[in-house]
Amino acid sequence: MSEISFETEPSRYRHLRLEADADRARIILKVDENGGLRPDYLLKLNSYDLGVDIEIADAVNRLRFEHPGVSVVTLTSGLSDVFCAGANIFMLAGSDHSFKVNFCKYTNETRLAMEEASALSGQRYVAALNGVCSGGGYELALACDEIWLVDDRRSAVSLPEIPYLGVLPGTGGLTRLVDKRKVRRDIADVFVTLAEGVRGERALAWDLVDALIPRSRFAEAVEQRVDKLVAARDSGRAARRGIVLDLLNPAARENEIRYRHLTLTLDRARRLAELRIDGPAAVEPIPADAAQLGADWYPLRLFRELDDALLRLRFNHPEIGLVAVRSTGSLDRVLALDHQLHAHRDDYFVKEVLLLMRRALKRMDLTAKSFFALIDDESCFGGFLLETALAADRIYMKSSGKTAIATSVLNGGALPMPNGLSRLATRFLARPEHAARLASEASRFDAERAMAAGLVTAAPDELDWDDEIRLAIDERLSLSPDALTGMEASLRFAGPETMETKIFGRLSSWQNWIFQRPNAVGPRGALKLYGRPESPQFDWHRT
Repeated sequence: MSEISFETEPSRYRHLRLEADADRARIILKVDENGGLRPDYLLKLNSYDLGVDIEIADAVNRLRFEHPGVSVVTLTSGLSDVFCAGANIFMLAGSDHSFKVNFCKYTNETRLAMEEASALSGQRYVAALNGVCSGGGYELALACDEIWLVDDRRSAVSLPEIPYLGVLPGTGGLTRLVDKRKVRRDIADVFVTLAEGVRGERALAWDLVDALIPRSRFAEAVEQRVDKLVAARDSGRAARRGIVLDLLNPAARENEIRYRHLTLTLDRARRLAELRIDGPAAVEPIPADAAQLGADWYPLRLFRELDDALLRLRFNHPEIGLVAVRSTGSLDRVLALDHQLHAHRDDYFVKEVLLLMRRALKRMDLTAKSFFALIDDESCFGGFLLETALAADRIYMKSSGKTAIATSVLNGGALPMPNGLSRLATRFLARPEHAARLASEASRFDAERAMAAGLVTAAPDELDWDDEIRLAIDERLSLSPDALTGMEASLRFAGPETMETKIFGRLSSWQNWIFQRPNAVGPRGALKLYGRPESPQFDWHRT
């Protein structure tokens, strides 16, 4: 497969249509059967692959920035009897292990972006299921606030992965059933082992859907419900002005991807990448109408670039084991921008930028690569840029008398991890008062003070810097990638468990394991034999 691009926009969509009015929008799935990322499968019955989900993710993001007046988004199908058959099984069966796991992770991050849009941006999602809804299709519906099912004696909802494929619902379906919709455990047990799914009154009684509507009244009833939800919205939304998110179009060469504010350099021989962030060249005042800053505003552009770079690393460069994170620029300008962001955090546009920043940082938290932050004389790791260092597994700071980092107000919780805590609070789980003080005092630290405060892992002097960094990187890259992935995921999310950490911590690790077991992917495994007349042959030992 050629390298995957994660950039698109509505005129390029092949699989869905985005319709947006002043106060409401519709995402209509009509997947092009012949539009898969590979030619060895057809996307029948609105089944999806990564290319479809890239378009869904783009639509969700554009609705927040380009159509901020929208308060209700209806998700439905352009096919008459099928909403979505879920992830394409033949795509999964023909994909390598790394792709399958990263695909599941990406689709879930997209669903979480929908839920965040509802919780924090006031854009509620309604799933209008006008036909059969199975597997990942139902998981897509579960990410919505309400699920409305057509009552036509045929349409059902189902999570058939266990009986059909010998794997788990890959996008958090099990967790959302019991944590989000609070379906009773025994009912959920029956539901997810019924290959044919559940229809009609039983689906409603089991809380799998929120409403059941005859086909003759379906479109009208959905529109009436949308009218009620729109009427209850914040009246100030109508005055919000959207911006256009242009394509990033980075300059990609064999060993370098250069964005406007970020450069990703690849050393494939060493399995090493360097991610260098350029600090802001200037800090312009935020006008009364902050949306005038547009898509070129530094924090918005930078974190869109970071998000894109992380996705390229995951899917296009699985051989890369370690990412060295560096920055260069003025620490003063970073801190000035940090305080601006905090001061204007209630402005809807600034708020959306902050939410995008936190989504990109979470993507970094959840990326199966080692991250080492390297702080030298040119660095500008302060405030929101310090978060990229705090997201790293280790932080090395040169002890030269010239290096400095700074905590600031945005380190206090505006950009939380999936566990709901700030990165400082997670770092100092035994000393919450220390984490709060570091953010509230907004202090600068040289290497000695940073070590004393627990903000860095090590502070080699100038003479030892190059050797110590080289040895640390070489040692890390000599270890088992599988063990490192498990170790990092276990260590990064200390503290409370949330629905988000459950999905990524539990499901991702189980899926990582199950996707390699012969019962699923062996020569006689359920996933390999799907669509063929043979029955799978299972190893019946429970482990």
